[in-house]
Amino acid sequence: MEVRHTTNPTDVKQYDTARLRQEFLIPSLFEAGQVKMVYTHYDRMVVGGAVPAGEALALEAAETLKTDYFLERREIGFLNIGGAAVITVDGEAYELDKLDVLYVGKGKREVKLASKDASNPAKLYFCSALAHAEFPTRKMTREEANPNHLGSQETSNERILYKYIHADGIQSCQLMLGVTSLQKGSVWNTMPSHVHDRRMEAYLYFDMAEDTRIFHMMGEPSETRHLVVANEQAIISPPWSIHSGVGTSNYTFCWSMAGENYTFTDMDVVQPSDLK
Repeated sequence: MEVRHTTNPTDVKQYDTARLRQEFLIPSLFEAGQVKMVYTHYDRMVVGGAVPAGEALALEAAETLKTDYFLERREIGFLNIGGAAVITVDGEAYELDKLDVLYVGKGKREVKLASKDASNPAKLYFCSALAHAEFPTRKMTREEANPNHLGSQETSNERILYKYIHADGIQSCQLMLGVTSLQKGSVWNTMPSHVHDRRMEAYLYFDMAEDTRIFHMMGEPSETRHLVVANEQAIISPPWSIHSGVGTSNYTFCWSMAGENYTFTDMDVVQPSDLK
């Protein structure tokens, strides 16, 4: 498991492109037959990916966690972005099609990740946060996620928002997770941008053409930066940073949050006129 430490926004002003990418970009999460994880000290979230191409893969407690099993003090949300998946939690199997989500609460001991068809393997993206309370395992399909149609063609941000793990959906201790899909002709997400100093966020950009790139905006509102992101790459977004983006074509992204506040709408909006 790779470990990423927190950064000071004053120091980040001095980072060059290579250092920004080293600290905040996760370039590769999906490799056949592997479970890959990044442990960030921002709210101690674990961001990971798994591609079960043969035998089932186990979600194991790495030496980093110092626990007997992965979910001893954690909860986790899985999003499938590939072929059909089968996730087995303490002996009970859950099938996930593309854009289905499975939440698994604190205290579940054995989690195994498999593909229904090895010739079309699943790609499981997951985010795990610390938990102090137990909530039941629950699956939600994309259709059950109450799609919200937002934005417009005029502002190049016509999009569909799917909320899966949140106060009015799948119940959790502190983890929130959803998916936003931009429609053809739309390229902007989260503009006006915002910060929420009470929680961090992680992004996974996917369903992009090979030559499509996202310019992910970050940094303090008065000192913005950007990262150029390719398909199936992830971003760690600190609580003090804006998170917005624009692509060379439309795309889809998964957002997940953990931290102090469990209220989805808790954010401090930054108007474009205030960005520098």
